[in-house]
Amino acid sequence: MDPLSQGIMGAAFPQSFSKQKNIVIVFIIGFLAGMFPDVDIFFRSNHDPLLFLEFHRQFTHSLIFIPVGGLIFTLIFYGIFFRILPFGFLKTWLFATMGYGTHGLLDACTSYGTQLLWPFSNDRISWNNISIIDPMFTIPILILLILSLIKRKSFWAKIALGWAIIYLFIGFVQNHRAEEAAKEIVMQRNHHSEIMSVKPSFSNLILWKIIYQHDDYFYIDAVNIGLRKEVFTGQKIKKFNKFDLSYYHDLSNIQKKDIDRFLWFSQGFVATNPQDQFELLDIRYSNLPNEVGGLWGIRLTPNAEEHVKFVSNRSLQERDFKQFFLMIFNFF
Repeated sequence: MDPLSQGIMGAAFPQSFSKQKNIVIVFIIGFLAGMFPDVDIFFRSNHDPLLFLEFHRQFTHSLIFIPVGGLIFTLIFYGIFFRILPFGFLKTWLFATMGYGTHGLLDACTSYGTQLLWPFSNDRISWNNISIIDPMFTIPILILLILSLIKRKSFWAKIALGWAIIYLFIGFVQNHRAEEAAKEIVMQRNHHSEIMSVKPSFSNLILWKIIYQHDDYFYIDAVNIGLRKEVFTGQKIKKFNKFDLSYYHDLSNIQKKDIDRFLWFSQGFVATNPQDQFELLDIRYSNLPNEVGGLWGIRLTPNAEEHVKFVSNRSLQERDFKQFFLMIFNFF
């Protein structure tokens, strides 16, 4: 999730168990430790654009690394501020580890994919019960933690933690409802879904994106599961098959391996850009949830002994924003 959400979740957990006199310093430790796993964004290469996709949400986010990550953070933090801390190294490590430990679990709630079980498994776990950015999740927690700091009472931090748990639980319920709606769509079309993904659209738990594969095509729809259910029929696109590329044998071994790396990162939801045969899209993300879109992808270059290029298209047109808003608030 976004850094602010990670920080305040990292603060809410240890702050809930903090003594009144230590609330501010515990907030700082938890907030910084909650963001610390994202230090992996610096693991990147100018020559290999996909390196950051492999390392982001990898070992720094795994469950087994939590005490180690908390220890690394503590060594840095305690080494700088030990003179002013009201408690010793072990308690600092405890609070830091509590904050650090929330990060990977919260990331796994999104659709991006998090390697929680590294090094035992490279599977990208995504529970799809919250958007990567969701103000309805973040803002109440932030307000409650500020109240906790002002009043010097952990009670408000406990309420913040409770809100986070309740909201994530609601996300699981909504995910189930969206999945049931997706199954209805598949049945009505007399299709069979080989793989399926349902995920909340940007910043809400009302409008969900549905992707499923039938034969060689991905079908993309959206469903509003607010006060009343409404399906927004979307688009379809042929699933990427590397042997469909007329130029596949002209690609270097480096780029062929990069294709496999991108397929792993995108959890198989990849298609060739209809407007550009040399561009592969991660179709999990788009401006409108019932469109193919593809906010990022890779560009292939035949007969080139170099890595693929990573391409990004995050522009949001006014038309998309208005349509997105209408799809969410369609139940009024």
